[in-house]
Amino acid sequence: MEPQLRRPTRRECERCGRVERWDDTEATWKIATEDGEKQVGNPYCIHEWDINGRFVPFEQSA
Repeated sequence: MEPQLRRPTRRECERCGRVERWDDTEATWKIATEDGEKQVGNPYCIHEWDINGRFVPFEQSA
């Protein structure tokens, strides 16, 4: 079987708490809304996304 590419669908800034979700329709990241409130964080933050070496982009199908 061929490996399947996995893509993150949610990311959160480790500095300010901004949360974004991937929008397949527009092919871009959008600010997430949780409990009716946009998770904007700090607009002046240089975002440090919670992406690390544990994320495995390729998944082997069984």
